[in-house]
Amino acid sequence: MQIRTFFSEGDLLVAEVQSIHQDGAASLHTRSLKYGKLRNGLFLAVSGTGGGGGVVRSRRQVWTVSTGNGGGEVDVVLGVNGYIWISKHASSEAATTQFSITRLEETVSSSVYSSQNDEISPETRREIARLAGCIRALVEAGVRVDEEMVMRAYDASLDIQHDSMNDDSIESPDYLGGEKGKKNNELA
Repeated sequence: MQIRTFFSEGDLLVAEVQSIHQDGAASLHTRSLKYGKLRNGLFLAVSGTGGGGGVVRSRRQVWTVSTGNGGGEVDVVLGVNGYIWISKHASSEAATTQFSITRLEETVSSSVYSSQNDEISPETRREIARLAGCIRALVEAGVRVDEEMVMRAYDASLDIQHDSMNDDSIESPDYLGGEKGKKNNELA
């Protein structure tokens, strides 16, 4: 199968790198439904990959977060190249829809390879932004970015928000930079 049938230049996608050729071209795999075009989310590129700070290789690079504040489920993809994708949870429509086996390719193609974003609630957008802020704060502090640290920082940010609801001296509950970011990292 030719990848150009489903993707265009400039599309954001998640795929396995099968091999890199001498001319610099890469052979990619998108062989299951967990790979494909990235939609309904936020792209984040961070520096400091590997070593102590930045994105590090871990047990899981892709996971789903059950967010607070009515944000629903959010997917996080941490690329070891420092590219991060945070998006509204992509539920598998094909798994819940009844269709004939002859329509499998058509059904999967329309949902996985579509360029049209879905409607995203303000609560989900806020939690996507909160996760991005947590990751930025971890990178600023030179802390490793993996599932464990992102989740610890996210939980700490929810605690800070709860604490700041009654404290007018603290800046916006959505902002995780400066002193608030440092406090968030200390709690994580």
